[in-house]
Amino acid sequence: MSVFLVIAGLALLVVGGDFLVRASVGLSFKLKISKLVIGMTVVSFATSAPELLVSLQAALDGVSDISLGNVIGSNIANLGLVLGITAIISPLAVDREFYKLNWPMMMLLSFVLYYFLKNDLILSAAEGAIMLVALVVFLIILIRSSRKSTKASIDTVDDTLAQVSNFKIIAWLLIGSAGLYFGSDWLVEGAKQLALQVGISDYAISVTVIAIGTSVPELAASVIAALKKEKAISLGNLIGSNIFNIASVLGVTAMIKPIVVNPETPEILSTNIWWMIAFAAILIPLIMIPKRFEIGRLKGMFLFGAYMVFIYLTLK
Repeated sequence: MSVFLVIAGLALLVVGGDFLVRASVGLSFKLKISKLVIGMTVVSFATSAPELLVSLQAALDGVSDISLGNVIGSNIANLGLVLGITAIISPLAVDREFYKLNWPMMMLLSFVLYYFLKNDLILSAAEGAIMLVALVVFLIILIRSSRKSTKASIDTVDDTLAQVSNFKIIAWLLIGSAGLYFGSDWLVEGAKQLALQVGISDYAISVTVIAIGTSVPELAASVIAALKKEKAISLGNLIGSNIFNIASVLGVTAMIKPIVVNPETPEILSTNIWWMIAFAAILIPLIMIPKRFEIGRLKGMFLFGAYMVFIYLTLK
């Protein structure tokens, strides 16, 4: 039963996430928001919705380990699994602008999260609010910066969504929301049961199974783009997703119910959060050496291999 709940939960998250992204992009076109802003705000937030609902559900159920493990694991999966597999299928060109705003913000939030948790082993409502305010400031700067750029665009946004009717957008929003709600509920419940059955901690399950599950929308979109020989999703978008995961997912969750670090899982602060920071930090040398501003197949294999090592060490 637990395995069925996990599989059904993952399936609903994928379907719900897809419908929510479609609805969000269609709505953004109706509101005449630029493609850059759509990609870095609405789409990033929509693809972070599974993480948000899973984390909220876990926190309300009294399993804060799953909230933290889900975000930390998802951020690692975005850069190790998603970026790795996509680069293996088709080499990615890296925008020169990515390290001027998005990458520093991701690194800053990662260290801020570590400090808040290390300080008293609690991510309080006030600390969650600070991260959420930081996200709002980041988005304001991002939008102002995008207006100054004449060449910025999001190639992965489907222009046909500009013609979608209001009825379809509302229907997609309802279907997507229902899929994400029930998917997150089933996934958390199934993961908890599975952890008890096989003797693995809630945290270990959340940082692997649940994290991969909530990263499936990003993975599917990236792989499909690569297979179609389209311009792959930019590194900036994946970093944007990681920023949303930390600032909005953990920020909102902590504001609703403070997230407590379980003393029985010290690896949250001693090991796994450093894996998240390391995957983010390694991007700079990766895009510079040996071929600049490109993540090719060998670099993709390195990222994917590092992710497999992380999974092995987490579950052993």
